[in-house]
Amino acid sequence: MLKRGLDIVGSAAGLAVLWPLLLALALLIRLDSPGPALHWSSRFGRNNQLFLMPKFRTMRLEAPDVATEALPDPDHWITPTGRWLRRTSLDELPQLWSILTGRMSLVGPRPALHSQDDLIALRTRAGVHVLRPGLTGWAQINGRDAIDLSRKVELDADYLARQSFSFDIMVLLLTLRRAFTGRDVVH
Repeated sequence: MLKRGLDIVGSAAGLAVLWPLLLALALLIRLDSPGPALHWSSRFGRNNQLFLMPKFRTMRLEAPDVATEALPDPDHWITPTGRWLRRTSLDELPQLWSILTGRMSLVGPRPALHSQDDLIALRTRAGVHVLRPGLTGWAQINGRDAIDLSRKVELDADYLARQSFSFDIMVLLLTLRRAFTGRDVVH
């Protein structure tokens, strides 16, 4: 109950304070490449239920809908603005809406793409699939793109075992520090 309260207050405050930045980023994306500013990605959420998750679009419209690391030449598909948005994690800000509506949480395992069967299977075996996915998570601040799937799931399972209000606050603070440095962002 306390976690959901933090999610509601945090996402509502974030949307209220950041709306000028969200609007400016949307305009920047539209100026950088044709197409919508938002990309609605099909993701696996709590209990492996599919939902549509908004992100600022960082790739060209014709990019395949797969994990970036699965693309043969990811740099070919990422827009110039998209590269900066990914490095700073600003592409994730529209997910505040998913948090407000209860599809996501501020902290939890990152939602798996519909095409990441291996990650979904590992998380299900580890019992992590029962968690609401997060805007950030324990695995995000402990390696992000630089760690393999099995290590991500180990960290997600560690989060499941350790989750608490104070642990979530710690993860959020560490996330802010990492977002400003762009550390561990491969694509």
